[in-house]
Amino acid sequence: MKLSLISSLLISFATLSGIAANTVAATAVSSLTPALTRTLTTVSERSGFITTGRYDEVIALCAEFEKNYPDAVRCLEFGRTPEGRPMLALVASRSGALSAAQAAQQGVPVTLIQGGIHAGEIDGKDAGFLALREALEDTNAKGALAKQVLLFVPVFNIDGHERFGRWNRPNQRGPEEMGWRTTAQNTNLNRDYVKADSVEMQAMLKLINDWDPLATIDLHVTDGAKFEHDISIQVEPVNSGNAGLRRSGKQFRDAVIADLAKQGSLPLPFYMSFEKEDDPMSGFVDTVPSPRFSHGYFALRNRFGMLVETHSWKEYATRVRITRNTVISVLNQVAVHGAEWRKLALAADLQAATLAGKDVPVSYQTTRKTTPLAFRGYAYTRTHSDISGALMTRYDESKPQIWNVTLRNEIVPQRSIVAPQAGYIVTAGYADILAQKLTQHGIVFRRLKSPVLKTPVESYRASKVDFSPQSFEGRQMLKLQGDWKTEVRDLPQGSLFVPVAQAKANLVIAMLEPSAPDALVNWGWFNNAFERKEYMEAYVAEDVAREQLAADPALRAEFNRRIATDPAFAKSASARLDFFARRHSSWDDRFNLYPVVRIATTPE
Repeated sequence: MKLSLISSLLISFATLSGIAANTVAATAVSSLTPALTRTLTTVSERSGFITTGRYDEVIALCAEFEKNYPDAVRCLEFGRTPEGRPMLALVASRSGALSAAQAAQQGVPVTLIQGGIHAGEIDGKDAGFLALREALEDTNAKGALAKQVLLFVPVFNIDGHERFGRWNRPNQRGPEEMGWRTTAQNTNLNRDYVKADSVEMQAMLKLINDWDPLATIDLHVTDGAKFEHDISIQVEPVNSGNAGLRRSGKQFRDAVIADLAKQGSLPLPFYMSFEKEDDPMSGFVDTVPSPRFSHGYFALRNRFGMLVETHSWKEYATRVRITRNTVISVLNQVAVHGAEWRKLALAADLQAATLAGKDVPVSYQTTRKTTPLAFRGYAYTRTHSDISGALMTRYDESKPQIWNVTLRNEIVPQRSIVAPQAGYIVTAGYADILAQKLTQHGIVFRRLKSPVLKTPVESYRASKVDFSPQSFEGRQMLKLQGDWKTEVRDLPQGSLFVPVAQAKANLVIAMLEPSAPDALVNWGWFNNAFERKEYMEAYVAEDVAREQLAADPALRAEFNRRIATDPAFAKSASARLDFFARRHSSWDDRFNLYPVVRIATTPE
């Protein structure tokens, strides 16, 4: 019997029998072929899932898998981290497609399994190697690799992985040591998909553009309360995105959940975080993720994004087993349905290219409608703490308890926009930095070779601008209020034309519409446009005001009305002077003007 089958069967037997899974697994591995043990098993597996290996193990295993399976595996480097470490992926397939070009030419679905985006949550690395070996040996996910390409990234946040320590995850049971949540530059990669500030994300987007995965499976470990449920599976499109893909996304999610339930897990289809922090009786709320997150991002590319969250209070051996079961289920589902789903995804690409002039949701909200939920928790107490001065919840894991709570899971569009008839123009001053960002996402655009004069466009002028008081993910966030209004503008040579007639139209809209939650403008990419740089001295403004009042009785009436009806205006000397400065020819007409416009006709 082969190594992976022996170890997995013994781990399953141990789990079902109540025997320590780590003890049995370690015994099983130590009794097997030394060469195979050394080359194709992990430090974690050999330790009985007490520890996890360092990144040099990933480097070695990547090479060894290619060496042992030369007809089915390739080890590729797709980038370098800020600290100079290689970013590695394993390509595995029995379809004959071991390059991105071959996969595209043959129409083979690609499944991206991603571990360690938060490197302390490292179940995905060890589970992924175990599942990969079983799939290659055909002891699990039998025949699945003949019908897809598995693209396995064991660790995304590699520099964070090497920030190794015993207490990097204080709310998690095992392994003994693990990596850190963020990168060497303290970036949370699972907030970076749209803005793509990090070199790691830029490398990942290049990998995604090259391989075009049908499904991306992002493997995590959740924080939070203590309860019996051991994993959540969330997929988009389900509540957002293309209608055809929503049905298939639900089919995908529900099939994986069913597989896990058959293997003894207690999976749920929503993130298990209380509506009110630390209050179990507040229940749960399902949401649609914004595209800063992995499973929100891929829906905008008309592909499946799956967020897998094992429960942090389960022991490491248990979490690795459940994560491995998830990966195997995903491979099986893609093997059965991948060809059909790929056709639907390509059809969604064509549909996205026809969004011009149509209503497009850019954000979603959960209604107040509730459904009853019998949630498997533990007995708990909530008592006043003399340490924090607040109510503190303590759980008794020896006493399972049903929590009769509610789930809010009716999700509807919160805000929609009408897509422009032709597309967006990024004005020349911002063209270079935006061209780089659009390229990273694989978005189609072109530069204007000559100026376009006196053309009608929709311009967005902010009526209210709120800068965040502190930075978030290294950026000063921005909230705008305003509207698109038709104006006649000159469009300079070198400006970018970004058409909506493209497969990634939803992503274009999410990045360039100010009302979209993760639009680049909201991430602070254009903050200078909303900062006032030129002023009129007060004594000059006084003279200007008197001239304007003397020349325009209607203006005098408006000024007097504002004083009478707006107390804040009446008390503010600067606001009263600005009332006149804004009407002077020296006023900066670009102040609070978003340097992206919408256009109804394709420019020459």
